[in-house]
Amino acid sequence: MVAVTLLLAGAACTSTPAPGADRTTPEPTTASSSPTASATPTSETPTSTLIRPPNGGSLLVRGTYPRVASRCVRYHRPRLAARYPGTLSVKRSDDGTLALTVTLPFEDYLKGIAEVPPSWPRAALEAQAIAARSYALATTGWVGAEGETLKTPICATTSCQVYRGIPVPFDPSVRRWFAAVRRTSGEVLLYGDRPADTVYFSTSNGRTYGNDEVFGSAPLPYLRPVVERDDGASPVSHWRVRVPFDDVATFLHEAGEWPPQRTISSVGLEGSTVTVQGAGASRSMDLTTFRDAVNVWGPCLKPGRYPPSPLPVTLPSRWMTLSSSGDAAVAVGRGWGHGAGMVQWGAYGKALRGLSASDILAYYYGGLRPQTYPEPGLIHVQVVSGLTSIRVVPSGTGATLDGEQLGSGRVTITGGDELTVTTRP
Repeated sequence: MVAVTLLLAGAACTSTPAPGADRTTPEPTTASSSPTASATPTSETPTSTLIRPPNGGSLLVRGTYPRVASRCVRYHRPRLAARYPGTLSVKRSDDGTLALTVTLPFEDYLKGIAEVPPSWPRAALEAQAIAARSYALATTGWVGAEGETLKTPICATTSCQVYRGIPVPFDPSVRRWFAAVRRTSGEVLLYGDRPADTVYFSTSNGRTYGNDEVFGSAPLPYLRPVVERDDGASPVSHWRVRVPFDDVATFLHEAGEWPPQRTISSVGLEGSTVTVQGAGASRSMDLTTFRDAVNVWGPCLKPGRYPPSPLPVTLPSRWMTLSSSGDAAVAVGRGWGHGAGMVQWGAYGKALRGLSASDILAYYYGGLRPQTYPEPGLIHVQVVSGLTSIRVVPSGTGATLDGEQLGSGRVTITGGDELTVTTRP
């Protein structure tokens, strides 16, 4: 649904890979790595393996992605560092990379949601916990009885809602979020006796929008526009960004939207169409295309300048004006996110004004208030894919690898032409 940082809550609904990073052509790897003298092959499963944590424990996972060619100035090969309190399923994909799914208790999944800072007021945290619980049940189509396994998996990215597991390293302040999940256990927003699709986003432009306006779906009575006056504390409530024309030309050229070695003299926005003019050239493009070019290539080619602090991306939202000023394009805008449902920074502001979690949710979701609803026992979370190798370290003794006792050793799993699993003390 939305991404989070300690500075900002919420984000856009999708993320963009680093430019120049071709994740479909990973660097060749050894088909089947040979363990060291102290290592012992432990798995005969050709395409998958299953690691269960100790009772009440967790699994520390560190993963490596393929090496890729990148034109970014400060490109860093991404790595995974996460801790999961559940059973880890590692599967080899057709391209030889590894995909990870964690199966864990539903309430533990909610504790691993990373959508708002845990330092926020209690009522805002509780509202977020109830919205996250309702959203997970609604989007997976949950219809089971209390304690049954939820069969439909959910993703862990901004395409669903951000799940990060137990913080690595552990941040004691997250216990405030854990407490909000516990206090709201079993509480869900219902519409027609079913969990409501409680979408949410970071910061508004002074109002929210109906789900039909944002997603093109049939209008839902609990996702109607409301006025927002409480999200002013958000760093993206109002923003202004200046992008020199030379930079605009570079970013648009890299995105395939502007001819090489042509200067730009003006940029303007009318409706949702951006018009760029320069020496012997003129281009019109959708605002989304323009924003994507700046947001992707800015931090790639000029990371010291873009995005300007404290913005999460250079052009956070489509709610903006765009004009020319001297030798630069100037964007003035508000907000961050898709625009439907609860405004997370608005919930923050309402909590500071003394509203309860129930009142906050009722404001954004057409008067719906929390009700008790059966919860699944376990949920499958597709946490990550595209890894070349992972190392798993249990939090203590009692873990198992494909049903066999693992002890306190670590497990290394590599992909390639075949899945290779080794253990070391």
